[in-house]
Amino acid sequence: MTDLIDSFSRRINYMRISVTDRCDLRCIYCTDRFDHKLRHDDILRYEEIHLIVQAAARLGVKKLRLTGGEALTRLHLSRLVDMLAHTEGIEEVSLTTNGTHLAQHVEELKAAGLSRVNVSLDSLKPSRFEHITGGGQLKDVLAGIEAAKEADLNPVKINMVVLRGVNDAEVLDFARKTLLDDGWHVRFIEHMPFINGNGRNGTVAVRDIMSSIEHSLGKLEPHFPTSGNGPARYYKLPDAPGTLGFIGAVTECFCAECNRFRLTADGHLRPCLLDDDEIDLKEPLRSGADIAELERLILEAATRKQQQHHLRENGAPEKRQMWQIGG
Repeated sequence: MTDLIDSFSRRINYMRISVTDRCDLRCIYCTDRFDHKLRHDDILRYEEIHLIVQAAARLGVKKLRLTGGEALTRLHLSRLVDMLAHTEGIEEVSLTTNGTHLAQHVEELKAAGLSRVNVSLDSLKPSRFEHITGGGQLKDVLAGIEAAKEADLNPVKINMVVLRGVNDAEVLDFARKTLLDDGWHVRFIEHMPFINGNGRNGTVAVRDIMSSIEHSLGKLEPHFPTSGNGPARYYKLPDAPGTLGFIGAVTECFCAECNRFRLTADGHLRPCLLDDDEIDLKEPLRSGADIAELERLILEAATRKQQQHHLRENGAPEKRQMWQIGG
């Protein structure tokens, strides 16, 4: 095993893997009318994902996160989890989900080797949740969160995308959840204007979110998590068992600490979420590429990783939307 280092001396040890571009929800900040889905044959087979992960692990990737679309709309996901969790060099396999199907799959995922789960949840009010998600049921997600906690897929992190004029009034309600006996671990995420570069006015800066919380609930104390691979800065309210994370994708560039690649459902490796550059791994795979060739392509992706994204300069990706990449 070697260390996978990019041109800016960043160690790449984490890969996000989109297993499908399909989702059972249609969140207002994620989808648009040009929502064309991949054909079945366009999507990587589990065995192909496994081979890519084997190559990445030999180069130093240690942690994986499965995403979508909605990952749990892909049949038999626990089979992939089992394959990846037992890959030499892989230390952790986690999942990001909208939670609607989590309760019914959580036991098999845990048994297969899933380590942790993040759940996307943008409102605690049923009617607003239904509006944001295009018809989702809040009770299904809450049931999934509780099932994940009971299965010890901890810490269960709750991701809230804060949208100005839509759900920003609920920031304090989410923050108060960290004060409960079984305190939630909440992460507030700045809205990224992905859809045709529009929506920047909907972004609420994390500094404003933090200021609102401190004004109403008390001083935020820095907290250093024991697990996780993301760009969030973590804090706790006084005496809170839960934590608060803040991801300033737009107003606070965290590229200097970036440690990841993203593999799309159709087999393209993206050095950066917010840059359209990507390397096709599916075509070489299906043309007979061996693991050494996959390693070469992954190393090439590392050399093409940019120093930072250009989202603040209105440089949102144009070729793919968030549901096509996996976040």
